[in-house]
Amino acid sequence: MIKLIAGLGNPGDKYRGTRHNIGFDVIDILADELNISWQDKYDGAFAEVKYNGEKLFLLKPYTFMNLSGKSVAAAANFYKINSGDIFIIHDEMNIPYNTLKIRHNGSAGGHNGLKSIIECLGTQEFPRLKMGIGRDNSKDVVSYVLGRYKPEEAALYNDFLKKGVEAVLEVLNNGIQKAMTIYNK
Repeated sequence: MIKLIAGLGNPGDKYRGTRHNIGFDVIDILADELNISWQDKYDGAFAEVKYNGEKLFLLKPYTFMNLSGKSVAAAANFYKINSGDIFIIHDEMNIPYNTLKIRHNGSAGGHNGLKSIIECLGTQEFPRLKMGIGRDNSKDVVSYVLGRYKPEEAALYNDFLKKGVEAVLEVLNNGIQKAMTIYNK
């Protein structure tokens, strides 16, 4: 059962609206839907809510993407949350824009935020929601992920974020396997 959901991104106005911050954007909408407010804790924005009769924690690490594991591990260790009960929301260049995938586990696949979480938790056995941002081979990776959306992408963005929130809620309500059958197409 998912107990901690962490949306990955970079803090600050400079990074707002960039591809790398899609995890922050999804979790912000989820927080609004659950009517919760954030507090500063565990090197991040942290929230606690009752969901389906259980405690659920939300986290947006302030540690910047490449050190996300520090924040995720701090919250997980304090609440004694097993890695399989931590759900990570992140951007994914290897999936086309406006496509998402849910995974039970896996490698970092070149994603520095996931690499940090794997190092800090000591395992890659945690579920995740990969929000596809696509790839632009004409730009270097850093410029691309820290870049803003093209107008045609921006037009789809709010609906894509809502689809991400729906996927998270499906995982919470009916489990990862069921959510995978719906969203992994």
